[in-house]
Amino acid sequence: MDLRKIKTLIDLVSESNVAELEITEAEGTVRIVKSLPIGNQPAAAQVHYMSAPAPQTTAPIATAAPEVVAAAPVTPAANTNHILKSPMVGTFYTSSGPDAKAFVSVGDAVKQGQTVCIIEAMKIMNEIEADKSGTVVKILADTAQGVEYGQPLFEIA
Repeated sequence: MDLRKIKTLIDLVSESNVAELEITEAEGTVRIVKSLPIGNQPAAAQVHYMSAPAPQTTAPIATAAPEVVAAAPVTPAANTNHILKSPMVGTFYTSSGPDAKAFVSVGDAVKQGQTVCIIEAMKIMNEIEADKSGTVVKILADTAQGVEYGQPLFEIA
């Protein structure tokens, strides 16, 4: 991945309220985690870069500050439905345009690989596909609203 692109991503994370950003490309994966500010110091960003054949562990490239760890949403143990989570940070859309029909609605049957929504990130419209077949039980995000990486988008039974 181009060093200028990584610097731009670091600046983007530092200037926004995004706590974590992960981008995967053919060359590898870059993960940027915003650290907690200490006293009145500005928040530092931590960058992890992994090449394609590297193991799952990451090595910090930038400053070694404490990572921000987001708590996983609490779900009842009785809920066996699958949760489709956002693979990126961006703006969530249920359809391809303001006047277009929604890709899926509550009660619709979806197949694995079927487009269920769009997430706009850096002016690029990314089609998000269902990672499991089933029936849409609940849409957990509002259209035209920002979503975070790992945020639940759909509940599929």
